[in-house]
Amino acid sequence: MFNAIVINKESEQYHSILSELDVIDLPEGDVLVNVEYSTINYKDALAITGQAPVVRQFPMIPGIDLVGKVEQSSNGNFKAGDLVLLNGFGVGESHMGGLAQKARLKGEWLIKLPNNISPYTAMAIGTAGYTAMLCVLALEQNGVSPQNGDVLVTGATGGVGSFAIGLLNKLGYRVVASTGDEAQFAYLTSLGASEIIARSELSEPGKPLMKERWAGAIDSVGSHTLANVCASTKYGGTVAACGLAQGMDFPATVAPFILRGITLAGIDSVMRPIADREEAWQRLSDLIAPSMIEQISTKIGLKECLDIAEPLLNGEVTGRIVVDVNA
Repeated sequence: MFNAIVINKESEQYHSILSELDVIDLPEGDVLVNVEYSTINYKDALAITGQAPVVRQFPMIPGIDLVGKVEQSSNGNFKAGDLVLLNGFGVGESHMGGLAQKARLKGEWLIKLPNNISPYTAMAIGTAGYTAMLCVLALEQNGVSPQNGDVLVTGATGGVGSFAIGLLNKLGYRVVASTGDEAQFAYLTSLGASEIIARSELSEPGKPLMKERWAGAIDSVGSHTLANVCASTKYGGTVAACGLAQGMDFPATVAPFILRGITLAGIDSVMRPIADREEAWQRLSDLIAPSMIEQISTKIGLKECLDIAEPLLNGEVTGRIVVDVNA
């Protein structure tokens, strides 16, 4: 038997509780993992509260991230005792996820934990840091270098934004952070932001083309913000888009693309091929400093996930929440 957060749906109402399950309750898979840490992400909070139709089948264990030790495996790539890591692949939505002490998974979804990252650090990084690294890689692959000029990070106090600032600063970029929370200016500066602008500068409807301000950008906001980011990107620059905190719409014109030759790079972290995941995590293992993990993460127990979901959705949580599923 093991403990897990379990979501059920009755008469269109979601019910999330801390429950005790048997291993036979887990779905099919060729690797059984003793989970050590998970996280609670924005998508997990939506699932737990039922504020969006994230969960595809019930009952469901949320948790799109997990790290743990293999207990049993019939997959040739993994053996008992291996430390493994998972992000996405529909886990926590259509396949029982990481907010539990055990998980049965498909080996094709897993990668081995890099040697120089601890299980706790892996979950402090989580999908947020992994997505931020994919965004940085997209900028690099499209030729955006520190010499080209500033890089903007929107949604700067969120998980993706926080890691993006730290990674870009470590790589020598001058980072401009966009936030609506003046109380977090010191936090963003400590992560490596050289300049901070108000969220309101970008969140309202703007012009098709605006003053060229940054060589690249990482946007987790979408909607008018993303449109204005593109309209303000320098000639030949790249914008990596990975989120929709403001909205799924994109009220823009083709002007920045055909008159300034900018690139809009879409970043999917959920179904990303294994080779891309391994590259991103290897870079993360080289770049992430322990001091940043301490600064950016908070640890809670499994039961506390039920209480923190609502504040997370309301933007009241800064940085990363690591869940010790055995606490």
